[in-house]
Amino acid sequence: MSLPTPASNASPYALQPLLHAPSPDEAWWRRAVIYQIYPRSFKDSTGSGMGDLAGITAELPQIATLGVDAIWLSPFFPSPQEDAGYDVSDYRGVDALFGTMDDAQILINTAKSFGIRIIIDIVPNHCSNEHALFTAALAAAPGSAEREMFHFADGLGEGGNTPPNNWSSLFGGSGWTRVQNPDGTPGQYYFHLFDTTQPDFNWRNPAVQEEFEKTLRFWLDAGAGGFRIDVAHAMFKKEGMPDWGGAPDGTPRPGFPFADAPMFAQPELHQVFARWREICDSYPGEPVLCSEANVRPLTRLADWVAPGQMHQSFNFDFLRTLWDRDALASVIGDSLSAFDTVGAPTTWVLSNHDVSRHATRFGLDGVALDLGDGIGPRDPQPDTVLGLARARAATVFMLGLPGGAYLYQGEELGLGDHTTLEDGFRQDPTFLRSNGERIGRDGCRVPIPWVHDAPAYGFSPTGESWLPQPEDFAELSRDLQEADPASTLNLYRKALALRSELGLGLGSLAFYENPELPEVLAIRNGDTISVLNLSDAPVVLPAGEPLLFSDADGEPLAAEGLLGANAAAWLRATD
Repeated sequence: MSLPTPASNASPYALQPLLHAPSPDEAWWRRAVIYQIYPRSFKDSTGSGMGDLAGITAELPQIATLGVDAIWLSPFFPSPQEDAGYDVSDYRGVDALFGTMDDAQILINTAKSFGIRIIIDIVPNHCSNEHALFTAALAAAPGSAEREMFHFADGLGEGGNTPPNNWSSLFGGSGWTRVQNPDGTPGQYYFHLFDTTQPDFNWRNPAVQEEFEKTLRFWLDAGAGGFRIDVAHAMFKKEGMPDWGGAPDGTPRPGFPFADAPMFAQPELHQVFARWREICDSYPGEPVLCSEANVRPLTRLADWVAPGQMHQSFNFDFLRTLWDRDALASVIGDSLSAFDTVGAPTTWVLSNHDVSRHATRFGLDGVALDLGDGIGPRDPQPDTVLGLARARAATVFMLGLPGGAYLYQGEELGLGDHTTLEDGFRQDPTFLRSNGERIGRDGCRVPIPWVHDAPAYGFSPTGESWLPQPEDFAELSRDLQEADPASTLNLYRKALALRSELGLGLGSLAFYENPELPEVLAIRNGDTISVLNLSDAPVVLPAGEPLLFSDADGEPLAAEGLLGANAAAWLRATD
């Protein structure tokens, strides 16, 4: 292959007008890098095969070396674990699977000693059917105060045999489940957006709102650094809960735009979030609120981070974007423009516990995976080498953008999904309720590897693991990557250190126009140039002093003025 010839006198990159100005507000959450821990898959300290809070505390020094500002913990509350802890039976405690309240307090306090905040995952849309409030509702009569905490309704038609409306569960099947009366006859229905074991709260009831305010204060009093709000967009349902002809997840269909979905993004939400912001603002340390708000378009999502609302909201449009230059440029520009109208930072994310890891997604050209779905052994398998190269490049480029960023445990090791996980091991209710038609999220939730030649790759001292790990996790283990300067782990450390040093999180953004390089995306953030090559061939770099490369061949190629295929680089502008 012949390499392109660098321009000797002029750069092919023309800087465009400033799109996003530097932030004058230096609040920590505006530029924060937050590391998500899925507790059951991080580190098992007891040998049970289930990760726990003590295991997280023991490895806090490892997390600190990454240079993150906070840790978001997925739920560790008491739960029957029908949906991996997102079915909560007590919001003010710790499940014995993960330890005790003392363990939680030790974790919060120890993290503080490293300068790391702990962000608690609150699940306000629904609880477990074993929660005391729901068991009380089941025991109470129709129309009672206990039932008003949830969405109970009489059925339609003869004998009430038809559910109250046509809403579906996001896990498959009807969103309504019928209960029995004390005499054994069929009774009312209750609504659950997810599993039958996860009844939705009725947020129009002030008693529900008061209950969650108590929960926020409980964890803030314990020293929590804020909250990630699960399924924040679904808490309120439209008055009357009318039938809906669109997709269960609100995905736009002809005649059924997301804005009309009666189970999502109702305006009353913002009154609750304003109250939550007041509560957080009354505590020291600027506790943060981050919404998991699957809301479209971006201009509407900006309402969620307007003054007095949430501090952050996950950018799902960015996460969903395929390996495509124009699509990435569009979502970055649209995100910054939308959020700038309300003076809020954009929060970038590439992976989490609900979506196939980006090292796997980017190994499948042109394949779009919905949130909640993964890849199974009967699906086309990703190109793992290509996927890792692109994942490293995407992360480097993302960390060069102004705003906040979320990282998912194990992505700093370059982990992909366990794409060949056998059906018999799967536990995700998405897989179980759809009879295997949807593969679910287990593949991205597999316990992470610490030691290449230890039982369960160092996740558990006994070799027990609640989900089996793939064999290729051995070569991606943390101990091997520690000793390799070119490892993904050390790339993340370098990128995060430089990001902080250069002030990129609070910086600016202007695009470069490069019509001769249609598969190259380049931006300037202050004096830093970030370049992403989405093509399969080397390309000419802009003029600048090399700072960081996503690929091992970055420096030798840069000496010739080139950036490798499927790679990213940071340069210090010399003009």
